[in-house]
Amino acid sequence: MEIPVYLFVGMLESGKTAFIQETMEDPRFDNGERTLILLCEEGENELDTERFPTQNSVVVTLENKSQLTSENLARWQKETNAERVLIEYNGMWLMQDLAQALPQGWIVYQCIMTADGTTFESYFANMRQLMLDKFASSELLVINRAENITDKMAVHKAVRQATRRCDIAYEYADGSVEYDDIPDELPFDISGEQIELKDDEFGIWYLDASENPAKYKGKTICFKAQVCQTDRAGKGCFVPGRFAMTCCVDDITFVGFVCKYDNYKTLEQRSWIWVKAKINLKYHPLYKGEGPVLTALDIQPAQPAAEDVVYFT
Repeated sequence: MEIPVYLFVGMLESGKTAFIQETMEDPRFDNGERTLILLCEEGENELDTERFPTQNSVVVTLENKSQLTSENLARWQKETNAERVLIEYNGMWLMQDLAQALPQGWIVYQCIMTADGTTFESYFANMRQLMLDKFASSELLVINRAENITDKMAVHKAVRQATRRCDIAYEYADGSVEYDDIPDELPFDISGEQIELKDDEFGIWYLDASENPAKYKGKTICFKAQVCQTDRAGKGCFVPGRFAMTCCVDDITFVGFVCKYDNYKTLEQRSWIWVKAKINLKYHPLYKGEGPVLTALDIQPAQPAAEDVVYFT
């Protein structure tokens, strides 16, 4: 049985509970489906279930992170006979922890992040990794008390460090809502059949190609990369890529796409190369689905890039 899951994420006192309250008070949402509401932290405000259009919801509060297990989640769903689940997630917990705990058949339908305009800047400055972790999973960021935001470009850039798929909405005290309309311009030209990347543009291309792979299908890409030899790439393949940093030194990871190359065994691990390759979209186990798979047209030795690490902005 498939169980729809609706996630509400954000730091403490960011407005998650109020957002859930408004959502559940909407009769178009609370239409009588048996709903399990999991609260992973306790803030100042509490849900008032008596104001829900139907009385078909059960609230369960997790006292600590050790309770976030597949067994517990499945048991609560079975005990309540819930047809869907809403989760108010703890802002201090990583999204990966939740993903690993979701029982089989629980499918995330929507993830919304809330933030307080009065604390957004300080949270991002001091808890950047936790904020980026939530941005990356969210479809929409709702910033309440938005009149306290003075630099919308800074907010836009902060979110775009993690994803280009998350919309941003500013909610003001008078109830009005303004949506972010700052264009996400790419620093390289994709209008032609061949794309040439500068050394510091790989991270931006990787992020955009991961989220919007269709627009690169059939194009030729040229870039500088390091060699990653891994069995996970599959027969006749390696991964040309770069080390990328999202927010801090501890967050550096190697990113790249699978590349078919007959002479891949001649490439030395972590050596620098210049790659010219055709981009196709294919299923690959490394992606756990369809994604960009490169076919090398030419590979040559290259001098190391001036900076070892690239960024997503």
